[in-house]
Amino acid sequence: QDLKEKMQELLPLLPVLEQYKADSRLIVHLKDEVRNLSGILLAIQEEMGAYDYEELQQRVLLLEARLHACLQKLEMSQKYPKNFPKMSQKYPKIFPKCSRNHPKNVWYMDGYYKGRRVLEFRSLTDFVSGQNFVQHLLPHPWAGTGHVVFNGSLYYNKFQSNVAVRYHFRSRSVLVQRSLAGAGYNNTFPYSWGGFSDIDFMADESGLWVVYTTNQNAGNIVVSRVDPLTLEVLRSWDTGYPKRSAGESFMICGVLYVTNSHLAGAKIYFAYHTNTSSYEYTDIPFHNQYSHISMLDYNPRQRVLYTWNNGHQVIYNVTLFHVIST
Repeated sequence: QDLKEKMQELLPLLPVLEQYKADSRLIVHLKDEVRNLSGILLAIQEEMGAYDYEELQQRVLLLEARLHACLQKLEMSQKYPKNFPKMSQKYPKIFPKCSRNHPKNVWYMDGYYKGRRVLEFRSLTDFVSGQNFVQHLLPHPWAGTGHVVFNGSLYYNKFQSNVAVRYHFRSRSVLVQRSLAGAGYNNTFPYSWGGFSDIDFMADESGLWVVYTTNQNAGNIVVSRVDPLTLEVLRSWDTGYPKRSAGESFMICGVLYVTNSHLAGAKIYFAYHTNTSSYEYTDIPFHNQYSHISMLDYNPRQRVLYTWNNGHQVIYNVTLFHVIST
């Protein structure tokens, strides 16, 4: 009876799989397996012992895992995202980021240009209460909200330039600066909301990235893998998606996800896979309840998206489904 119920739970997944045609042969094979197992279950009802019960149970469990794994898509718990009290500023930046030494710390940068002050909080709770913070004063002002903290360093765009800066918190010094060749700056190629958002640093499970564009790329989004120590560009991809048409973007597992707007009704509309140099158009609803996103970043340690939305700080949980190759 338990196996019959398990099969009934699996059957509704079949029409969902139909919309994902990345591997049609695998899906057809899985559908045949479901039907075959259903027939075996009927036979067992007539004659117990004709098929090893434990082996069948293991096959059902394995099939269930494979069916769920085939749903290669990103989902977010957006019906009830976590909100924090509204602040007066519309365009600041918060980022609990990928710091091995301080995984719970929160860094706050006020405003989207000319700022130099960074507040480091011990936890998200301290950030909300405005207590227990350390102040860092950067030697060079920043531009935009596309900064990121990665392994103890802040990576940001130097104001009125296409220079990337690595600031080390412990030594309170700039360790390296490097120009991003040809990258637009000073609102030349920003996201749709403007705000000097020409250059956007990101971190995911595989390392440090930077998103920008150039005249040579005709204003299309360029995503580059960057050496976190030297800021050398290791490899770049032209995604073909116009940056001015993008609301924001973020990296997960080497995939760049792009929203089609920063306003209400936004969707995650485009995904570029750096491992295959390929893209796809997606249709993932993005609950934008405060109607103006000016920062969007993924935290690979916590698997959440952090946003600054019209003065509100909102956290979205992220769920990933991966394809299992056979």
